[in-house]
Amino acid sequence: MAQDTSARKSRRARTRSFQAEVRQLLQLMIHSLYSHKEIFLRELISNASDACDRLRFEAISTSELLGDDAVLAISVDFNGDEGWVEVTDNGIGMSEEEVVQQLGTIARSGTSDFLSRLSGDEKQDARLIGQFGVGFYSSFIVASKVEVRTRRAGLPADDGVLWSSDGQGKFTVRPTPREQRGTAVRLYLKEEERSFAEAYSLRSLIRRYSDHIAFPVTMPGTASDENQGEPAREVVNTAQALWTRPKREIKPEEYHEFYRHVAHDSEDPLCHAHNQVEGRREYTSLLFIPRQAPFDLYNRESPRGVKLYVQRVFIMDDAEQFLPLYLRFVRGIVDSKDLPLNVSRELLQQNEDVRAMRQALARRVLDMLDRLAGDDAENYQKFWNEFGRVFKEGVVEDAGNRDRILALLRFTTTDSDDDEQKTTLADYFERKPADQKEFYYIVAASPAAARSSPQLEVFTQRGLEVLLLSDPIDEWVIGHLGEYQGLQFRDVTRGALAVDELPGIAPEKARDSADPEDVSALLQRMNSVLGDEVSDVRSTDRLTDSPSCLALGEQEMGVQMQRLLRASGQEPPNMKPILEINTGHTLFKRLALREGDAEMFEDLTRLLHEQAMLTQGRDLEDPGDFVRRVNRLLDT
Repeated sequence: MAQDTSARKSRRARTRSFQAEVRQLLQLMIHSLYSHKEIFLRELISNASDACDRLRFEAISTSELLGDDAVLAISVDFNGDEGWVEVTDNGIGMSEEEVVQQLGTIARSGTSDFLSRLSGDEKQDARLIGQFGVGFYSSFIVASKVEVRTRRAGLPADDGVLWSSDGQGKFTVRPTPREQRGTAVRLYLKEEERSFAEAYSLRSLIRRYSDHIAFPVTMPGTASDENQGEPAREVVNTAQALWTRPKREIKPEEYHEFYRHVAHDSEDPLCHAHNQVEGRREYTSLLFIPRQAPFDLYNRESPRGVKLYVQRVFIMDDAEQFLPLYLRFVRGIVDSKDLPLNVSRELLQQNEDVRAMRQALARRVLDMLDRLAGDDAENYQKFWNEFGRVFKEGVVEDAGNRDRILALLRFTTTDSDDDEQKTTLADYFERKPADQKEFYYIVAASPAAARSSPQLEVFTQRGLEVLLLSDPIDEWVIGHLGEYQGLQFRDVTRGALAVDELPGIAPEKARDSADPEDVSALLQRMNSVLGDEVSDVRSTDRLTDSPSCLALGEQEMGVQMQRLLRASGQEPPNMKPILEINTGHTLFKRLALREGDAEMFEDLTRLLHEQAMLTQGRDLEDPGDFVRRVNRLLDT
C-alpha cells in the first residue's frame, strides 16, 4: 500500500519540451498551411479509428480489455460559445509513457527528410503531413491550445493522463483520473477558426472525409434522449467497412477518401482495384496506386505492405507478405475469411494460403497497370516517373510475371524527342530494321550523358535506335532480361564492335593513308605508356567524331554496377577497360607527329585515355594532374 501511494505521488505534473523537429514542424504548420485547415478533423478521426482497431485486435487474446463497453465508437462534440471541438474514442488509449513518446516526438523515421520537403506550398505540405504520420499536429493549424485526456485499456482509472500544449515549444503531462478508457482530444479554436465549432460544418466534413470509417462517428442529434433529457447521438457516417459493400454502390469519391485514410495522402490515387474472391480461399482486396512516391520508396527496409484484416477485424499495418517487394508502393487492404485472428508475421511467412494470395494480388496490380497504360497514357507516364525505378525490380524478382512486366516497362531512346518521351520494347521491335538481330542499349549516369557518349556515333550515323538507360539499377535489370521477341540485348560499349555487320547503310569512308604498321606501332607505344591502367589499346571503327572511348570486356562489370557495389560497402573486381582509338582523328595524327617528343607523347596519350574515362562516367584518379596536363597542351 505504501509503495502504491509513493508511486502515485511521483506522478505529478511535468512540463517538457517538444523534440526539436516537432517545434520546427509546428511553426511550419501554424504559419504555412491555410487552405487545408479542415484536414485536422480527418486526421483526428482517422487516429481514433486506428485506436479502436488496435483495441479490437488486442481483445482477441485479452477479452477483459473491452469490459462492459464492447461497442467501439467515435464521437465528435463541440461548443460554439466556448469555441472548442472534441474527438473522443473508446479505443486502446495511451499510458503516460506512450503519451510522452507519441505526442512529444515524431516517432517515425525520416523526420529530417520530411522537414526538408516542407516548402510552403500548401497543397504539397498538406499531403506530407499524413504521409509522414504526424497528422495529430495538424490540430495546431486551427487551435490555440490542445488537450488530450486518455487512459490505456487495462489500466485503472487513476492512471489517466492529461496532455496539454499551446504548440509553442512545450507540453505538460499530468495525472488525471479517467473512468472511460480511450482518448479525447479537445481543440480550443483560434478566434478566426470558430466556424469549425458548428454542427453543419462538422457534419459536412465527417461525411466528406470520414464516411468510410468502419466505426460509427456520432454527433449530438436534434432529437432528445428520453432517458437522459439530453440530445440523442446521431451516427453521421455510413459506419460500414467500405470494402464489404458492393462495388456498384460505391462512388469514386468514396474510394478516394478511403485511400486517403489508408495511405495518409491528401491526393487522389491514380487508380484502384476492388475484388472479392470466393471458393477455396475467400478474401477481399482493395488496392490503390498512389499518385506520388513516398519519401522512403527506395529504402527496401522501410515499412511497407497493405493493412490486413481477418473477418473485418484489423490485424496489422504493413503486412508485406501479401505483395512482392517491387510492388511496395501499392497501398490498400486485404480482408481474409480464412486466416486465424491470432495470425502473426511469422505465421504469414509460412502460410500456403498467403503465398497463393500474394501471387494473385500481384496479378491484380499488373492488371490495374495494364488498364492504366491502355486507357490513360498520361497518368501511366506519371506512374512511371514516380515508381518505374522500383517497378523494374520485378524483372528479376518475379520470373512468373516477367513477360507482363516487360510489356509495362518504358524506355528513353535515341529516337525520343526529349527524355520524358518513352517507348516500349514492343514499339522498338516494330521500328527496328528487319535485319537488326539485337536490342541495342547504353548505360550512363543520365539520358543526356548517354546521348553524348562517343559509342553512339556509329549507331547515329546508321540511323539505329539505342535504349538510353540511366537508373542506378538498370544495368542489374538488363543483365536479367535475357531476350525479348527472340532478340538478345547488346551493350554498345561492351566488346569489339563489328561495324560492318551492323544494319543500315554505312556512309562512304575516306581512305586512310597511314601505314597500318605505323599505326600498330603507335598503339603499342600508347599501351606501354598507360601500362596496367588499361587491358589494351586498339583501333576502332565505332567512332566517327571523337578521338577515343573505353570499351568494356564481354565479362567486365559496368560502371553503374561498380558504384552500386561500393555504395553497399563491397569492392568490385579489378577489371581494366580497353582504350579504343579513332586513328583517323586529328588528335591521333598529332600524336604521330609528336612521336619523338616523349613528354608530349605521354601527355597526349593520357589525355585521350582520361577524356574517354570522363565520357563513360568514370572518376579520374588524379583530377589535378589532368588539369595540369591540359594546361601544358594548351600552352604549346
